Amino acid sequence: MVKSRLSVTDQFLQPPVVLRIDDSIIGTLGNFSASTGKAKSKKTFNVCAIVASALTNGTVLSYRSSFPTNKRRILYVDTEQSPFHCQRVLKRILSLAGLPTDKQPETLEFLCLRGSDPKTRLSIIEYAICNIPDLGLVIIDGIRDLVYDINSPSESTNLITKLMQWTDERQIHIHTVLHLNKGDDNTRGHLGTELNNKAETVLQVTKDEFDKDISSVSSMFIRDRDFEPFAFRINEDSLPEPVENYQPQQPMKKKGFDYKEVSEEKHREALEDVFSIGERLSYGSLIERLRSCYATVGCECGTNKAKKLKQFLTNKRMVIQDDDKLYHYNRDFYY
Repeated sequence: MVKSRLSVTDQFLQPPVVLRIDDSIIGTLGNFSASTGKAKSKKTFNVCAIVASALTNGTVLSYRSSFPTNKRRILYVDTEQSPFHCQRVLKRILSLAGLPTDKQPETLEFLCLRGSDPKTRLSIIEYAICNIPDLGLVIIDGIRDLVYDINSPSESTNLITKLMQWTDERQIHIHTVLHLNKGDDNTRGHLGTELNNKAETVLQVTKDEFDKDISSVSSMFIRDRDFEPFAFRINEDSLPEPVENYQPQQPMKKKGFDYKEVSEEKHREALEDVFSIGERLSYGSLIERLRSCYATVGCECGTNKAKKLKQFLTNKRMVIQDDDKLYHYNRDFYY
């Protein structure tokens, strides 16, 4: 308890800033951040730019690195791809950094952990973090693969606690990658919710709706002041390059209400009404109750919209499906 006690007279140094986008702070030593996006949004290309920036302590795309001399080593962990594709990522990083692609830099360690189970992956990463000298940046491309169940509250909390422990004790910055849900713009599972709550910055990589060759980067959550979104495309050398003066086209406005933009209070009001007839509902009853109860808070929808609303609510763990396929209201949800 004494070690954890904080006094107003205590003095603390500001954490060293190591990653910026323009003048906005996205990464400091002792903290972690994340990139998220839907499948094929070019999240790994974006992370390659971050690593190339850190390798040179310079600027790549809009990322600007300033790691101290004793924090210049980088650990890149890929949990999803084969050794062949991991090597392509490694060569892409070196090309972006302007380094030879036929010589491994001493400051970059690359681990391919596709063939390991979550527990083994976690042990290997922890060993590397604790034993690589002068480590400053750790990339975990595929943090979902460090847990067995992405919706397990205990596994998610334990993993995020590990990230906080590693960053604090080793005074490093960790950047992770996690997918967004297919049906909405929420990070996947309970792990995604915990990540959003604790990360210093969460970047969102989005494929342009009208030009699939372009991806944009914006902040989903950021502790520092926000930055102007920027965009990149993949050039003929398979490297990300900036798109100057990018202005995303606005998609046509969809008819009906957007359940993702309904306030937390309206969701709670409607859900209290939904489950007022019983603590646990079948799928059919839930859909009908969503239709009628959301209409009472000004959000009218048909059956198809109610089904999408139900998917949104379960993805956000506002409504949870039990083992017997019935649904209950999670009043402790984080919106």
